[in-house]
Amino acid sequence: MNAARTTIDLNCDLGEGAEHDDELIRLVSSANICCGIHAGSHELMAATVRLAIRHGVAVGAHPGHVDREHFGRRELPISPTDCAAVVAAQIAAVARVAGGLLHHVKLHGGLYHQVGRDPALAQAVAELLAARWPRIVMYAESGSHLALAARTAGLVVAEEAFIDRRYLADGTLVPRSFPEAMIDDPAEAAAQAVRLAADGMLATSAGGEIRVTADTLCVHGDGARAVEIATAAREALAAVGIAIHPASCGSRVRSS
Repeated sequence: MNAARTTIDLNCDLGEGAEHDDELIRLVSSANICCGIHAGSHELMAATVRLAIRHGVAVGAHPGHVDREHFGRRELPISPTDCAAVVAAQIAAVARVAGGLLHHVKLHGGLYHQVGRDPALAQAVAELLAARWPRIVMYAESGSHLALAARTAGLVVAEEAFIDRRYLADGTLVPRSFPEAMIDDPAEAAAQAVRLAADGMLATSAGGEIRVTADTLCVHGDGARAVEIATAAREALAAVGIAIHPASCGSRVRSS
């Protein structure tokens, strides 16, 4: 176990129309709040921001593709300029409600994976955020181009791993089209959370292990067992002496 680790952020995607947001908000430390574009509505976004503030949970914007039919999970062609504009507009909508309490941004679904993988998209998003919201924390997939670009632009970065998803040997997520992509057993998800937080390791779908940097752990808010998974993860992390706390200790520059 990494003896230096005493806290970890537990984040969750909220405001997407799931019925258990009120329960989940009490279990996590950071909320990635849907901006009313890939799901939800402006009214639900505003209500979720207020809910997070009421419970002392860090408020984050969760921008996605304009693609409600596919819940924003489909990758769509987009230029760096348009990508930055789409992200900025959605962050601004959350910022108008959260004001100075806006803590972080985490991209959603197809947009998350595209920007994480494409250096040009990552640079455009990172530079825009650094110019308009220089104090915002960038939640980015561990080891992604977005994490690197955001640090280069001077942003604080929290590298992210998922406790309710399985991984391939190259460190990418098992595609959702595969039956084993999701972890819906709370005990398995909790065990993955502990390995990530305590050791920086996780098991792959092929049976091996890989090292993963994780400043923040994600549970998907739209999952049928999201509340059970978040509860189990909190309890398992507490059992090894790791408390849940918003990601404020990510680094601006981390040497490779």
